[in-house]
Amino acid sequence: MKLYTFFRSSASFRVRIALNYKGIAYEPAAVNLPKGEQGEAGFRAVNPQALVPALVDGANTLTQSLAIIEYLDEAHPGPKLLPAAPLDRAYVRAFSQLIACEIHPLNNLRTLKYVKRTYQLDDEGVNSWYRHWIAEGFALMEAFLLKEAKHGRHVFRDQVTMADCCLVPQVFNAQRYNCDLSAYPTVMRIFDACMQLEPFISAQPSKQPDAA
Repeated sequence: MKLYTFFRSSASFRVRIALNYKGIAYEPAAVNLPKGEQGEAGFRAVNPQALVPALVDGANTLTQSLAIIEYLDEAHPGPKLLPAAPLDRAYVRAFSQLIACEIHPLNNLRTLKYVKRTYQLDDEGVNSWYRHWIAEGFALMEAFLLKEAKHGRHVFRDQVTMADCCLVPQVFNAQRYNCDLSAYPTVMRIFDACMQLEPFISAQPSKQPDAA
């Protein structure tokens, strides 16, 4: 199994956590996003979307991080990343999509480059954009957790799920931009609990071969 990844890509980070947690061995293949390698013909032949992650499992190539994680959970043994009950699975998916669909697209590399170029922003202007949407998104996460009241040590009680695979990379991104996260204690307690676990520790950006 080969994972096309970039060490700072939060979507790739999600999948690395899932692979580690389920104990699935994989070969990382680095795609340097700032250098534009995702747009080169070699990678487009793997994933015409020109996005990471892409997971090659035998003759099949899977794309989009949440779809990959659900595939891994259904097709491979190991601890489950989605709960058994339909309503609980819907809860985990909703939290995961809150990050993957509502927060991440506004702050990914393509968006930041477009905003900087189109509106002629300096670095601080871009950082202000980033922090604004992080604050809005993290407030939604905190409110979701408190209203649903299904969290425990992790997003879903004490079970590591796909939701935790999404939460941890998003916190890493926010910390990288020096966002103030003190207003989101529930989110940060879950983050701290996850970062005590080896699958999360070894998946973090600084531990990746292409981080050097």
